[in-house]
Amino acid sequence: MTLIKSISGIRGTIGGTPNDNLTPIDTVKFAAAYGTWLKSQASKDRLKVVVGRDARLSGEMVQHLVVATLTGLGIDVVNLNLSTTPTVEIAVPLEAADGGIILTASHNPKQWNALKLLNEKGEFLNAEEGAIILDIAEKEAFEFAEIDDLGVITKNDAYFDIHIDEVLNLSLVDASVIKAAGFKVVVDGVNSTGGVAIPLLLEALGVEVIKLYCDPTGHFPHNPEPLKEHLGDICALVVAKEADFGIVVDPDVDRLAFVSNTGEMFGEEYTLVACADYVLSKTKGNTVSNLSSSRALRDITEKHGGNYEAAAVGEVNVVAKMKAVNAIIGGEGNGGIIYPESHYGRDSLVGTALFLMLMAEKKGITVQELRDSYPSYFMSKKKIELTPELDVDGILKTIAEKYKEEEITTIDGVKIDFPENWVHLRKSNTEPIIRIYTEAKNQNKANELADRFIEEIGVIAGI
Repeated sequence: MTLIKSISGIRGTIGGTPNDNLTPIDTVKFAAAYGTWLKSQASKDRLKVVVGRDARLSGEMVQHLVVATLTGLGIDVVNLNLSTTPTVEIAVPLEAADGGIILTASHNPKQWNALKLLNEKGEFLNAEEGAIILDIAEKEAFEFAEIDDLGVITKNDAYFDIHIDEVLNLSLVDASVIKAAGFKVVVDGVNSTGGVAIPLLLEALGVEVIKLYCDPTGHFPHNPEPLKEHLGDICALVVAKEADFGIVVDPDVDRLAFVSNTGEMFGEEYTLVACADYVLSKTKGNTVSNLSSSRALRDITEKHGGNYEAAAVGEVNVVAKMKAVNAIIGGEGNGGIIYPESHYGRDSLVGTALFLMLMAEKKGITVQELRDSYPSYFMSKKKIELTPELDVDGILKTIAEKYKEEEITTIDGVKIDFPENWVHLRKSNTEPIIRIYTEAKNQNKANELADRFIEEIGVIAGI
């Protein structure tokens, strides 16, 4: 059982003892710290926060705790109930709110939940802001409102429809073009809110939808991280139903993966590549992804005459870099699409619409043929479980020194760019692990490179 306090929020497993797990006490403490920080930043007396949650089993309990804590601080709450991360991000500015909280542990299994914190723009807090909130929580420096100043709760269940309308109104999305293509698509919503939002969007775009695990019960039918080894059911169903492709999202709908018409994974890395290919074909500009993302985005960007930049891992870092270089699309290689015309957040609804427009304009090309047309890179994503005695920073420093003759980037862990492949080693912000990402020209080489560095880390660490 685990509780992870980081600048990006608080994440942990439900149950157990306070300060070791995400208990009701910890939930209240960190909601209070966030609300207290908001009040310290405000130039007005009355604040408003948007709250939404995914469908995981603990969501309703955590939601009640968070909403009650915020109103206890004298903050008004717009409660979206079941929602998605990008839906809450869109709702914050539309509601003229001062912040937002998404209750989701993203791709983590059902025993996990988390508080993901937004600013008044509906964007994730930066490191400095997150550190202040952690300090407030540690000191329990809260002051709650008196009876006449308690916050008011407003419920709004319309935001799936509002979100979909926002997508339909994007300049590069034309529902009539998509409808004319006559697509048939299978959707795996992992029994969370994507099983509601994605089919609603597809139906609005005139797409025939075959639902798989789209009942938002919170009983995840498989590991909710949208990786190939977890997705045998949808891969088989796409072929059996002769669908054009499949769509898979994680529980909070900010990661988007496709299954090709042949039942093979399109590849999470290539979600961003395909969406960028479409956007760049219409609008010249720059792109950004994180250090752990495929070189294929760089290749596609340069093909269209744009410039590619890499950012440290983490949505807030990617967004900062996108703003700095005025990128027209960006995201992360885990299937996260950030399209600034909509908002600065990973959004699977936006990504789905852009991908459908790309496929509609290709007129007759299959999803597998599209994937085969892109530069061919293969990734391996592995991890090493951390133990308290491991000096992770020391290990990474030793690795960087060993390979100092290669192209080294240390803004986020250690990335080593070899001529034909690369490896990125970093300590996770959300789990007690070292992540090991590699990319090469074939899968065997990517796997071998990852295994080689796992072995090297083991030797350095003496494990």
